[in-house]
Amino acid sequence: MTAEISPLSGEGSRFARLLRSGKFVVTAELAPPDSADPEDTYRRAVLLADVVDAINATDASGANCHMSSMGVCALLTREGYETILQISCRDRNRIAIQGDVLGAAAMGVGNVLCLTGDGVKIGDHPDAKPVFDLDSVSLLEAVRKMRDEGRFLSGRVIAAPPRMFLGAAENPFAPPLDFRPMRLAKKIAAGAQFVQTQYCFDVPRLVEFMDAVRQLGLHQRCFILIGVGPLASARSARWIRSNVPGVHIPDHVIKRLEGSADERREGRRICIEIIQQVREIPGIAGIHVMAYRQEGWVAEIVREAGLCASPT
Repeated sequence: MTAEISPLSGEGSRFARLLRSGKFVVTAELAPPDSADPEDTYRRAVLLADVVDAINATDASGANCHMSSMGVCALLTREGYETILQISCRDRNRIAIQGDVLGAAAMGVGNVLCLTGDGVKIGDHPDAKPVFDLDSVSLLEAVRKMRDEGRFLSGRVIAAPPRMFLGAAENPFAPPLDFRPMRLAKKIAAGAQFVQTQYCFDVPRLVEFMDAVRQLGLHQRCFILIGVGPLASARSARWIRSNVPGVHIPDHVIKRLEGSADERREGRRICIEIIQQVREIPGIAGIHVMAYRQEGWVAEIVREAGLCASPT
């Protein structure tokens, strides 16, 4: 296993500087459009501009085809947004991935989230050929090697290494629960400096996860951002729980939605309450808001939760 990487190492993207300053940060996903018109990307990004510290451009999330994460990051970076490139191992081998890392760094992208990726069978191109040359851990190790050693995986020297702040995903809510902190430790050892988690709808389970994380000292070696998001209705919550791998939604959340006069409004209220509870848990550095193609909801939730982006 590679040497452990401290969150104080690596280069200083704006996102990294905010985390190191101790600010409770806010990131959000921007769902790439099914369009080659850059204005379709800009219209979504402007809704997030005043409320988030960095924007994740998803990489064919759910194995569904959209504008590439690289394309979205290129468009937004040149407009002054702080972006997080997502790289999924599902669609590209190590040659293409390392080339993408260099290309992104050359365009000014300073953050990358390393993902294994959803299987193609759940997406809109189920006959596509999956790659999975690397997984999330070996991808972290590859980008760390490029950055810290200035070499490709082949050993060939990189003239100007990419200065990337490295991230990974984690799911505190998927069984086996006692394995999750150890999985996080493995990703940190591979190079992860920040982590964005799956949706949190079960705060007591998150508290247990963070207790174990603090006992291992992982919160001192990696910045942990908790995934949150609004539920539109009890029906959609049931569908997500049954069809989206890794999302845990307790029965009491669905019952609360069913019992409300306005399920959509109640879903946003639940999200805001979760954010407020998450802020009180020691060791958590921020939140990651996910609301698919509902960037306006993100802005409303962040403002009502009393959070806002930093101008620095």
